[in-house]
Amino acid sequence: MNALDFSPYFRSSVGFDRLFDLLDSATRAEDPGYPPYNIEKTGDDSYRITMAVAGFGEDELNVVAQENVLTVSGRQKDDKGQKGQFLHRGIAGRAFERRFNLADYVKVTGAKLSNGLLHLELKREVPEAVKPRAIKIETAAQPMAIETKAAA
Repeated sequence: MNALDFSPYFRSSVGFDRLFDLLDSATRAEDPGYPPYNIEKTGDDSYRITMAVAGFGEDELNVVAQENVLTVSGRQKDDKGQKGQFLHRGIAGRAFERRFNLADYVKVTGAKLSNGLLHLELKREVPEAVKPRAIKIETAAQPMAIETKAAA
């Protein structure tokens, strides 16, 4: 019994549908493990995903950020023009697609391919309108004193 039932939580929560979908997908064992990757926090609001994509060139990789999903895919071009015959082919060059769910306001700021590693830079940029702001608390107006005029 590996599946968790989140339906009782739907009755007492509003707007958390995406959270429960993420929890549900995290419990599934669909991760093929290729290509390997690291996720690191490089600052308070910045992150880096590093993927090992040895054998892939810039034109064979595709990085797409859409809504809250980052998709990295790779497909090597046919090597029909390559001379010789492989006796052993141990360098993985198979096509892949890996998806990363991004939190709200996380944007991809750059991608760099270096020494067989694809580095994706991410930054959380929360808009000013969404940031918490202090609300000034006003006090109730002081009761007005009743002035009485002295009889003259």
